[in-house]
Amino acid sequence: MMAGGTSGTSATPEPPQSVDLAEGAEFYQEYCASCHGADLEGQAGWRSAGEDGILPAPPHDETGHTWHHPDSILFDYTKLGGKKTLAKQGVDFQSGMPGFGNELTDAQIWNILAFIKSTWPDRQREVQAARSEAEQQKRGD
Repeated sequence: MMAGGTSGTSATPEPPQSVDLAEGAEFYQEYCASCHGADLEGQAGWRSAGEDGILPAPPHDETGHTWHHPDSILFDYTKLGGKKTLAKQGVDFQSGMPGFGNELTDAQIWNILAFIKSTWPDRQREVQAARSEAEQQKRGD
């Protein structure tokens, strides 16, 4: 798993040297599956905002866009929530993604992300890892 980094003004913590996929799967089911689906399938119509202007939860499998984002964005979205993560980037957007920073430790968040990534085909994992690495190099990590 690639190291995290910054996305805005505060640093994203480095991921642990090792991850616990079983714990990640357990916490995914407990904290994420109710919106993103037990099989990472997301909510129906996830590409179109609802009447409230909020996008439904996207899939975390290879059919979604989770793998398009570097580690730091995935971590921040999970810890801070969508609105705060986007605000760090100067984007004002109403997101339905809550933050779990008060409920999950950083290590637990990294374990969830590692579990999600472990379900992707090689191509998606490679693209996502390359994006994370490029972001690290851009920052000079």
